[in-house]
Amino acid sequence: MPSSSPVIDYQDVQLCRGTLIALKHATLKVEPGEFVYLIGRVGSGKSSLLKSIYAEIPIASGSARVLDYDLNTIKKSQVPYLRRNLGIVFQDFRLLSDRTAEENLRFVLCATGWKDEAAIKERVEEVLRGVGMLNKNYKMPHELSGGEQQRLVIARALLNRPPVILADEPTGNLDPATGESIAEYLHAIASAGTAVVMATHNMSLVEQFPARVLKCEHRTVVSE
Repeated sequence: MPSSSPVIDYQDVQLCRGTLIALKHATLKVEPGEFVYLIGRVGSGKSSLLKSIYAEIPIASGSARVLDYDLNTIKKSQVPYLRRNLGIVFQDFRLLSDRTAEENLRFVLCATGWKDEAAIKERVEEVLRGVGMLNKNYKMPHELSGGEQQRLVIARALLNRPPVILADEPTGNLDPATGESIAEYLHAIASAGTAVVMATHNMSLVEQFPARVLKCEHRTVVSE
């Protein structure tokens, strides 16, 4: 996809968790519509890297840009606007347990400034249809399978049409067949123009659905 600049551009970045160095000399670029796997052992810095992209962990040194935001100088007041442009898919779903699938999505749109009821209804139906969940819109999260909950989380991440999706072990709690369908869908999202960064331990998915691979090891990020 043509673009003047990467959606993520890290140059010689260092990240710290308390007094410990989580990553150092990390350099990576992600282009619009690109699918990138992030692999590495537990504790290798994958989650720290993802958290830094949505400004939960500050940049200790180096240069880091995400979309039009300079993470070295970003103000607290700007962080919600950065995150509105990032779709975040968590392994543990983080759905609102007291609301239906549809209400979970409506909540996000209302919280991010949508006011028009017709537009809200249309967008919720659009993303539910896209992940094959339109017929489950009335169900509570506990009534959905793990795969259905993860599809709902992906729908939630897509609501505001973000240019970047960050997926942290999105298939980690799913059976192999369901995990494959989630990975396949995330690749389809990238093919449609949304950059996807997916952290995973599942090397069979990496082999089955090839894409660029970045590895966190020795406290830095290397290309496989």
